[in-house]
Amino acid sequence: MAHLYVVATPIGNLKDITLRALEILNKVDFILAEDTRITKRLLDRFQIKKPIISYHQHSKIQKINYIISLLKEEKNLALVSDAGTPGISDPGNLLIKELISQLNDKVKIIPIPGASALTAAASIASFPMDRFLFLGFPPNKRKRKKFFEEVINSKYPVIFYESPYRIIKTLKELEFVKIRAQIGENSPKVMVCRELTKKFEIVYRGKIKEVIATLESDKKNLKGEFVVIYYE
Repeated sequence: MAHLYVVATPIGNLKDITLRALEILNKVDFILAEDTRITKRLLDRFQIKKPIISYHQHSKIQKINYIISLLKEEKNLALVSDAGTPGISDPGNLLIKELISQLNDKVKIIPIPGASALTAAASIASFPMDRFLFLGFPPNKRKRKKFFEEVINSKYPVIFYESPYRIIKTLKELEFVKIRAQIGENSPKVMVCRELTKKFEIVYRGKIKEVIATLESDKKNLKGEFVVIYYE
């Protein structure tokens, strides 16, 4: 039986890779990567020499069919994303859905857990995180207002991701929707994590308007993805 290993990779600090992840990456026949260049740097760091196949959100059905053909030949594959755990805000689940549909019990799908920006941020929150809502990335254009309304109306803390190019705009829109809704405090609290596990990791905590002001004062240094936790 073929195996597909869903392997978590570091979100920044390469030392966060697990021993089990290294073992799996060393033994599979092929590695499916979101960006082959990024994955090659990781493999080179740990002296792993395995063929890499590109698989990302723009991959066409022919690529999925090729992956399925490898599994039918009982090749063992590892699926990795650029950083963190595949299947969370990336196309990993689409591939797994197709494998289950077409191969069913002819392939064994095995998670290899590890780093995740989602859980890393939740672990340092200063408020209860036994229940929370994760919403991925806000839409770029359509349905943004609906997205922010879902955030402010949640009974639980809400975690979402954002890019350095839109983080300030997104926080301003979130505050605006909150004020218009006239629910609770006019300026809710957020925890914004930047460059988690990396050298210049910073965590901003406080009222949303205060965090916005801090980010605006340091706009030229806004790099890397952000993790935001919204809470009342």
